[in-house]
Amino acid sequence: MNNNKDLPILPTGRGTGLTPGNRFTGRELQIDAEYLEYDEAAQRALHRPRTRYFEDSSQSVISENDSPDIPFRYSLNPYRGCLHGCSYCYARPTHEFLGLNAGLDFETTIFVKQNAATLFRTWLCRAKYEPDRVMLSGVTDCYQPVERALRITRQCLQVAQEASQAVSIITKNKLITRDIDILSELATRGLCSVAMSINSLDQALTKLMEPGCSAPLSRLDAIRQLAEAGIPVHVMVAPVIPGLNDHEIPAVLAQVAEAGAQSASYIMLRLPLAVEEIFTDWLTNRRPDKLDVVLSRLRSVRNGQLNSAKFGERMSGSGPMADQIKQLFEVTAKRHGLRNRLQQLRTDLFTPPKSPDGQLRLF
Repeated sequence: MNNNKDLPILPTGRGTGLTPGNRFTGRELQIDAEYLEYDEAAQRALHRPRTRYFEDSSQSVISENDSPDIPFRYSLNPYRGCLHGCSYCYARPTHEFLGLNAGLDFETTIFVKQNAATLFRTWLCRAKYEPDRVMLSGVTDCYQPVERALRITRQCLQVAQEASQAVSIITKNKLITRDIDILSELATRGLCSVAMSINSLDQALTKLMEPGCSAPLSRLDAIRQLAEAGIPVHVMVAPVIPGLNDHEIPAVLAQVAEAGAQSASYIMLRLPLAVEEIFTDWLTNRRPDKLDVVLSRLRSVRNGQLNSAKFGERMSGSGPMADQIKQLFEVTAKRHGLRNRLQQLRTDLFTPPKSPDGQLRLF
């Protein structure tokens, strides 16, 4: 525990300062602040921990899921870990598979799949591939800041364009507008849709809760640009945090509809595994005025617990308060002409792309 009052509880620009134990290795990092009182360099490092990038040598870039409450089968993730630093991110525990922690490691140790486009091309060239849409960012955001320089997501989109492969994207970053040229061409053939995640219009809140993400107004502008380019836009109000941002649902839906979104849905806050500790710590230190009410209301929609992994209710919660949030969302969405889901993307236009080795297919 940090007992030095001169050291910040949360590092500047980060969603958490915690380094929780890894459930697989049993290792945990604890800062002994007593020895840092006169070490200014070490204090600065704690104030502003640097982001480190490593090459990910994975031989596959596509993940397959069979969850009954996730509306896609395949996802493509060019990055592991995420600089956005959202305190509530359900993907944080995936870093434990790498021997790291779900806290500060998740947002400061990023693994980059430099050959993602080649792996995607190889996957699409499989003889037994049955065309289906692929979701970019099923786990971590494919438009996190480093994408501006590396352009890996753009390379994957170029492969999809070549193959007439249907793709969906979910992001919180306005950087997606850089690729409007590709996305709009795919959209004209019914091969592309975008989901923008926005759960609050209060920038003072989002700067604390989602420190590395684009500001709410920037995300609204991205929706507007995408819609004007003919790209179908879905909005995910996610996560809805009872007692913190649920009251903003009507305002968020009104603004995204005005910006050009065609549909919207929401996801109740999920706190799997180490995320519970991280989010609770964030509330304690960043919004202590909301700590008791948020935890109380969260328990009311999670059968007395802070999390539920039960299919059918983990995304929406259960109980009277969850029903009230659902009704509020549905009534407001209907008022603004927002459907629950976008139309299905086409898969009948798919043609295998050129193989990375130049080998042609006979059939």
